[in-house]
Amino acid sequence: MEKQAVDTDTKRVVLESFATLYPWMRSFHTRPVRDYAVRLFDFSGSRSGPEPRLRSFTKLLKAIQRAGRRNGLSSNAVAKICEEFEARPVMQTGPHLLLLIEPEAYYSHVFSLLGLSAHGCSSYVSYAVSTVNLVEKPRKGPGWLNVDGQPVNVFGLSRSQMIPYSLLSGPGSYRFELKTVDASVEGDALERLRNLLPKTQFERPAHALKAANLRLWPKLFGTDFTFLQIDDEDIADLVADHLSDGTSWLRARLFGDSTLAACILAELDKLAAGPWCGWLPRSTDFFWFYDNGKRLPLRLVAGEFVHPATGLKAARFTAPEIVERLADRSLIPNLLLMFLVLSILPGVRVLGGSHHPVYYPLMRYVVCRALEATGVDADLRHALATDDTPGAWGHRIIECSDEPFKQLRNGGAGGLDESLDRFGRVPLADVCGSMSSFVTDRLWQELRRNLRESAITPVDEEWAYS
Repeated sequence: MEKQAVDTDTKRVVLESFATLYPWMRSFHTRPVRDYAVRLFDFSGSRSGPEPRLRSFTKLLKAIQRAGRRNGLSSNAVAKICEEFEARPVMQTGPHLLLLIEPEAYYSHVFSLLGLSAHGCSSYVSYAVSTVNLVEKPRKGPGWLNVDGQPVNVFGLSRSQMIPYSLLSGPGSYRFELKTVDASVEGDALERLRNLLPKTQFERPAHALKAANLRLWPKLFGTDFTFLQIDDEDIADLVADHLSDGTSWLRARLFGDSTLAACILAELDKLAAGPWCGWLPRSTDFFWFYDNGKRLPLRLVAGEFVHPATGLKAARFTAPEIVERLADRSLIPNLLLMFLVLSILPGVRVLGGSHHPVYYPLMRYVVCRALEATGVDADLRHALATDDTPGAWGHRIIECSDEPFKQLRNGGAGGLDESLDRFGRVPLADVCGSMSSFVTDRLWQELRRNLRESAITPVDEEWAYS
């Protein structure tokens, strides 16, 4: 009981820290979580912004159209997705590319559907991070699944085949094997799932997971919502579209002149030396490099992207060469570049996990500081400064011990309405459970201390674009 009391007290402090950084959130702590979801999806983005924003949003819509066609959606379904997204440009970006049956993904989508259904929507676009490894923690990550308390190896791979490799690794051969650590404990739930998943082989793990989720969605969530999941390969194609267009802001500003790129990297280094350090590390410069299935960081040095440990040159800092590398998937945009083309430029509100509500405003600050340093795009800077709630906490909101396999056992998605009603009525502060991803996180512990000691405050210039 004592430990529970400590956890509850720490959770209260986390919520108070949230309210300090985001004062508008305070009133939602005791209200039904449905109210919070409705607030996040209550957003009509202005389509009368500066030209770079309008052009970027148009390119994003085209990327969504391409992804919809690639996923086999009808032209009418794709048109409806784009129509609703244009009217309500909000995107869930929290879950990594996981099977929808994974609770982290499942309950994040339930939360999104709470907001979308309240606004009468019938389509849902979600971005899933795929620049992650098959294994992120021991027996955790996209390569593992927990079924009835048993760890399941999704692709049946050995440790050496999993540990160093990313979801975007390849070429290879990946099939849904669903092997339990203890072969004697397989149950009906696992066999039911195995029968639902594709039987074919895939070149990359990401391709397998995306194909599987197309089959799982109607079983788990029904057919009232058309679901489209995009990932970092779609973002790579979107960046390539920008760089192939001479009128694109991204090509003209970021890749047409290295000054802005250098300023962004310099601002990242400054941030790392101050009280907000750790939230937006310079892990790689604009792109990840994929070599023999492994994801490697890059540094921009004298007009070339170089792997710092080996000196291997991945590409020159020129639009044509980067487009070529994006096409063969040896370069994949990093998180900063992803959010630049998905949200910052087109003006899309993005929802994310425990780190997102802090690092995303800092990303916007870094971009705006770099624009100020180069003295360009005053209209775009103004648009960024006046955006309405550009990002928010929207992933791992609902914490529940019930496994989504329950839906499959009960015959499918008939319980979705019941789940929306069940969770939607619970106060936000209760439905989010222990908030373990905040309470036990080192960065959040430091943030709480810095707020308490006023080492950082909501009026800091770094927080101006939250």
